[in-house]
Amino acid sequence: MAAKSTILVTGATGNVGRQVVSQLLAGHAGEVRALTRNPAAAGLPDGVDVRQGDLADPAALEAALGGADSVFLMWPFHDADPAATVVDAIDRHAGRVVFLSSGAVQDGLAPEQQPHPVGRSHARVERLIARSGLRWTFVRPSTFAANTLWFADQIRAGNVVQGAYGAVRMALLHEADIAAVAVRALTEDGHDEAAYGLTGPEVLTQAQQVRIIGEVLGRPIRWQELSREEARQRLLADDSFPDFFVEPLLDGYADMLSAPPTRLTSTVEAVTAAPACTYRDWVADHAADFR
Repeated sequence: MAAKSTILVTGATGNVGRQVVSQLLAGHAGEVRALTRNPAAAGLPDGVDVRQGDLADPAALEAALGGADSVFLMWPFHDADPAATVVDAIDRHAGRVVFLSSGAVQDGLAPEQQPHPVGRSHARVERLIARSGLRWTFVRPSTFAANTLWFADQIRAGNVVQGAYGAVRMALLHEADIAAVAVRALTEDGHDEAAYGLTGPEVLTQAQQVRIIGEVLGRPIRWQELSREEARQRLLADDSFPDFFVEPLLDGYADMLSAPPTRLTSTVEAVTAAPACTYRDWVADHAADFR
């Protein structure tokens, strides 16, 4: 890649996208461009060329892609129907795309055969990209550590977190590690046609996650197990949690509880030459969000 290349980051104000922007600014010699719905409220660092728009706005996307060499693509939709138009637009302008896919995608299965709906939609986008003329890399993270911010309201209110499936085990990933892999793929050669399955360095139950948050905050916090129906009612009563996602979330936890043990990968370290952050590291970085 040319030293002065232009990289467009979509989803630039999300957990991973914001990290991609910051890490590119720290080490990329070319232009960093960000696509966001509301530039005035984006809070992105100085030095970023912030463009207004999103993936559902073809004209804004075309304008943002002008002169771009590479694209970090985050897929914000629950289905892949708009993806053909988006991938075609990227293919007309850029030579490379790094797609933030999902660890739910299983190799060897067609999109329609993927057992998980998230895997099905992301696999459809992957297939469109793979069939385009783009050089591509797929980044497939396991569970985001940032998902545990769902505990924050309960932790601010007391020392007990209530929920179902406390024994579910996850290999939580720091968003900075996901971004670090994406940035390498955006700025280095040698990552073409790679599908990087990423996990954190350890597997923790939800109950263990809550205990670690307490240790970092300096107070004892424990998990209180609820039945599925109790958890369902609690989530439905939470105005900050989308009702449509309650059943998929609980179904996903039930599937994870009965699934084979999570297989850890060393891909973060192999790609970035730095070990993946622990969950304790992530909590320390986000301690203010729980206080």
